[in-house]
Amino acid sequence: MIFRKVMALLLASVLVFAMAACTGGGDSTSGTTTTPSTATAPATTDPATTAPATTDTTTTPADTTTAAPGGEAVLSPDNPTTITIWTTSSESAPAADNKLTKLMKDELGVTLEMEITIPDNVDMRVGTLLAAGEYPDLIGTGDNQLRLLEGGALLRLNDILDSGKYPLLKTHVDPYIKQLSYTGGEVADGFYIFPNYNRYYGEIPGGTHWGTGFWLQKAVLADAGYPNLDNMTIEKYFQLIEDYKTKFPEINGMPTIGFEILSSAGLEWGMTNPPLFLAGQPNNGGVTVDENQNAQIYADKQIAYDWFKYLNEMNAKGLVDQESFTQTYDQYLAKLAGGNVLGMHDQRWNFGQAFDALVERGEIERTWVSLMPVYEGETPYYADRDVMNVQQGMGVSVSCQQVDTVMLFLETMMSERWQVLLSWGVEGEEYLVGDDGMYYRTQEMRDNDNDLTWRASNRLMAFRDQLPKHQGTLDNGNFYGPADSKQEFFDSLQQYDKDFLTAYGKQTWKEFINQPPDNPVYYPCWNIPLSNDAQTANNQMTAAAVSYLPQAIMADPADFDSIWEEYVAEVQMANVALYEQEINDGIQDRITRYSVGN
Repeated sequence: MIFRKVMALLLASVLVFAMAACTGGGDSTSGTTTTPSTATAPATTDPATTAPATTDTTTTPADTTTAAPGGEAVLSPDNPTTITIWTTSSESAPAADNKLTKLMKDELGVTLEMEITIPDNVDMRVGTLLAAGEYPDLIGTGDNQLRLLEGGALLRLNDILDSGKYPLLKTHVDPYIKQLSYTGGEVADGFYIFPNYNRYYGEIPGGTHWGTGFWLQKAVLADAGYPNLDNMTIEKYFQLIEDYKTKFPEINGMPTIGFEILSSAGLEWGMTNPPLFLAGQPNNGGVTVDENQNAQIYADKQIAYDWFKYLNEMNAKGLVDQESFTQTYDQYLAKLAGGNVLGMHDQRWNFGQAFDALVERGEIERTWVSLMPVYEGETPYYADRDVMNVQQGMGVSVSCQQVDTVMLFLETMMSERWQVLLSWGVEGEEYLVGDDGMYYRTQEMRDNDNDLTWRASNRLMAFRDQLPKHQGTLDNGNFYGPADSKQEFFDSLQQYDKDFLTAYGKQTWKEFINQPPDNPVYYPCWNIPLSNDAQTANNQMTAAAVSYLPQAIMADPADFDSIWEEYVAEVQMANVALYEQEINDGIQDRITRYSVGN
């Protein structure tokens, strides 16, 4: 029964608004479903949002959908328009009665038609979009391979931003325009994609660690008497798992799973990245970087051997899920949401739906907290300073026939009012304002926000996921979202979590993780652009990992070394030298370009 309920919740997350591309678009592919949207939230009054009149010499497709009499784009119910969006997100899709889409239509005259593709199906959908060569107005992408950008799907935005029409968007990216600009040579150099995360204004707050960790179920630590988590090793981590699994062989009527592994296509870093963190390195993807800024792969190095050898031993003890390497991302999430998985290595944002499903069912003790095991002598470096996403976020497509209108819509979404609506909600309904002007919530409001069904009707999580954001501190002194205020964060927690944090003398989950030092100017290496040949080498190393590492982990311990040798040989068949050279060239390029000024 629990599994069916969980699957229903997860499958609901891929229901999306009907999408019709601006010039026709292609058919939806497997893994992307659509549903029409209506809404019932009451309208509020607000003057039409209009772009300032300036001379625009940028050559773009004609804007004929919502032009004012003077030819100037305007967002108003008197000039209704439909904006089409394709985006990839693991966030839940909005319901047909979503109040924020109703508000957009009533105030701005904008109807959103949105297609959401879950991560498992992005490769196929990107391929069909590029093959058709026709796109929706806006494209939300998290594609590190830049296929849509380099495939010519996105509009270069430099001249449009320089027109003066969109000051909020201009301010948002201008200080970082060098870092955010594409220079890969496949299309014209320039700015194409508004970053979706980690462009901060003022203080960088927050109570949740959204990054990497070896996650452990809170019930395990509570049962162990809230043990000291300092100097955590991988041996201590698995001993906690083994002790609890032995004591409680079943949870929720299902066999207790000690350690889960994520290895589905595009997310195989859940399987391959642990050696990086065990060695005290930050998240540079497929490479470690030494004190002289020299990068090398670690897939075939001792730090990787030690981890996978140990994981093989834990598998032999029955602590690793036997279905880890045959399940999809959706099945992985559903399994976590069952409440019977004690631990896994992952990034918090990647299993949010499973976490939220447990919270909604009231099984707070079955959610996880992040631990930081490292090899002997190493210092944990699991948390970095939040890095602004580069070439990930929202861009305008080359098919768009209403560029000025779409840009004005993005500009409007960047206004403080809409940023608050998208993050806090509607004043008086989702949050209140104190005499000091600071936002706060009642417990009922907090409980609502933990309810996935309520969220579908009152939030736009998948839309906001790839949208540019004013994170940090708003102009009115409040934080961007409820979770960013330490006190509101603690107050918003259910009693179990409050008691858990108090037992450890903490107020937030970030306090379980290292204080991040300043990021090196080149960081992170995983988003350094690669040539086709270097990307091919990277793909070959990934393919070797996906093929051999599951075998090595699941093998009889006596067979591990022979399988590992085959794996290393396969990795070294790729052009590792070229891959490492381009990563190192990218490091030096960033050091040269970013160390001084912008």
